[in-house]
Amino acid sequence: MQVLHVVGARPNFMKAAPVMTALATRGFSQTLVHTGQHYDANMSDVFFRELDMPAPDVNLEVGSGSHAVQTAEVMVRLERVLLDRRPNWVVVYGDVNSTMAATLVCAKLGMPVAHVEAGLRSWDRSMPEEINRLVTDQLADLLFTPSADGDENLAREGVGKQKIHLVGNVMIDTLVRLLPVAQQREGPNTLSRWRGERYTLVTLHRPSNVDDPPRLGEILRVLAELSAESPVLFPMHPRTRKQIERLGLAAPTDRLQFLEPLGYMEFLALQSRAALVITDSGGIQEETTFLGVPCLTVRENTERPITVSVGTNVLVGGDVDKLRMEARRVLRGGAKVGAIPPLWDGKASERIAGILASTG
Repeated sequence: MQVLHVVGARPNFMKAAPVMTALATRGFSQTLVHTGQHYDANMSDVFFRELDMPAPDVNLEVGSGSHAVQTAEVMVRLERVLLDRRPNWVVVYGDVNSTMAATLVCAKLGMPVAHVEAGLRSWDRSMPEEINRLVTDQLADLLFTPSADGDENLAREGVGKQKIHLVGNVMIDTLVRLLPVAQQREGPNTLSRWRGERYTLVTLHRPSNVDDPPRLGEILRVLAELSAESPVLFPMHPRTRKQIERLGLAAPTDRLQFLEPLGYMEFLALQSRAALVITDSGGIQEETTFLGVPCLTVRENTERPITVSVGTNVLVGGDVDKLRMEARRVLRGGAKVGAIPPLWDGKASERIAGILASTG
């Protein structure tokens, strides 16, 4: 059986790697297509090396652009690949533009699609990712959900039960496999000085946080305040760094360190040892929940509510006073205690492989 995987952005790689491994052990023939949605070497190429993924068979090299331009370019370029390869299944991951674009092309061509990480909802259609999720889940033929709320959301939207499979979280599969290796690494010299410290780790990239100068300035002022209690390490998404440099909002200090984007292993090691993580990333909400690390999410909502109801995540929204208060609560010993959600056991990819094998 021939399976074609479509990846386009950093989180997709962590999800695709264990699925490809599980399918390989079952003898599947596989093609990996990288759309090139993220093209910075630190944001994509390094992940293939660290995750032991094969080099992409095809790179569509779509690059950046508006949502419409990026989606259209993926559709045009991917259609040619699909017509040439004619896979039995196309597997798409997460909620990026590449995911929706690939699903639309497959639906028009009559090629079956499996969506890994289906059913997640933020209930906020101002988020481009929410539109991608809704469209993908309505058109896909198999929907692999990471948690029970995904099943409930899909059933509410009229998706047939025969399409829905609760398999667990594939990102956790990658984390379980690589965490022991990551923790043995020393990391770059710029990080070694913090090995023994209770530090705060920060990652921000969403437009609602980094494209609004007053909002970004407020967040940076809170981080500067928190650095008096805990060193703050801020590996910066290129989008965030450009905004800060353009606006001249803040300069790093000895205890508020602006870092270059990190590879998966380096970031995982830092995350596992952090006293607190502040983020607006969905995947990091999941990883901190598994690791038992307190997480504050700088968003009004989350498509991963299980990280709040079961895990270590707390939504602080756009309230910088709440961000400051909750961060100080954690750093002073009052962190929320969470648990690991069901089926986040490192075996989700094996379940996916078994279901795909049963379709052949």
